[in-house]
Amino acid sequence: MIGFLKGRLAVKQPPMLMVDVNGVGYEMEAPMSTFYGLPAAGEPVALFTHLVVREDAHILYAFGTDGERRLFRGLLKVSGVGPKIALGILSGASVEDFLRTIEAEDIAMLTRIPGIGRKTAERVIIEMRDSVKKLSMPAGGGLPAGMGLGTTPQSEAFSALIALGYKPPEVVRLLKAVDEPDLATTEIIRRALKSAAKA
Repeated sequence: MIGFLKGRLAVKQPPMLMVDVNGVGYEMEAPMSTFYGLPAAGEPVALFTHLVVREDAHILYAFGTDGERRLFRGLLKVSGVGPKIALGILSGASVEDFLRTIEAEDIAMLTRIPGIGRKTAERVIIEMRDSVKKLSMPAGGGLPAGMGLGTTPQSEAFSALIALGYKPPEVVRLLKAVDEPDLATTEIIRRALKSAAKA
């Protein structure tokens, strides 16, 4: 199994990209969440990978963070969800947003992603519910520099509020009330708690 690739970004044409690793071009498919973080063609790049073996092809998928790859692998275990739908989910929501969607059981958000109907959305929520805690845990060691799980102040605040005993749908509502980019985690938590006290 190829765990990650480090080389030079040769081609970037969503959803396909190619990485030149010492003269060998690895062709991969990636979600838009990964494409947004890619450097310009010709620049060095390091990506996590997942290999899907089919009767007619071996397809390599690329991810900017281990969190994206773990979510992709988790989604592939859901009945009726293949790599194409899993890529669609990752292209339509960040890992943190997806985990919040599952915890809040927000079917409407999932059905807005192309290729996902109501039945698939319900199945994803039911089958992914137990995986959410595992997926939100950062993965351990042996990774190249700069290839850790990306966390945002919003996701850290979400985890902190859950740890304080708030229910996921309530946390989603509180964080929506603090809808200001560029705030530090502590400030997001402070404002969310202030808004909870008013409610």
